[in-house]
Amino acid sequence: MPNENEGSRDVENMLKDYQVLQEQMKAVAIQIEQLRGQKLEAEKALDELEKAAGKVYFTVGGVIVETSKEKALGDLKDRMELNAVRMQSANKQYDELKSKEKELGDRIMKAYKQSQ
Repeated sequence: MPNENEGSRDVENMLKDYQVLQEQMKAVAIQIEQLRGQKLEAEKALDELEKAAGKVYFTVGGVIVETSKEKALGDLKDRMELNAVRMQSANKQYDELKSKEKELGDRIMKAYKQSQ
């Protein structure tokens, strides 16, 4: 039969793990928000680009270069697809972390109730 010290150490370890999970969830949530911002920015750029007539300029790194409207549209759509894949991956990661957090939270509550 485990003694009280072992039980409290287990709970302490679970609490530490729980805190780590919450920090990971926070980091992924920030990443998701950044990706949403990039998506909105790309959608606005796409809207403006589709209206554009004449010369089109595209930012590559820190340089602005002239390009064709078709090439700019293709590049922007590629970026949007990559953003969508990253968003899907980040959302999946968040959901997995949330599930682990709930499971660990339930285990902590069970251990707490048993110690009462």
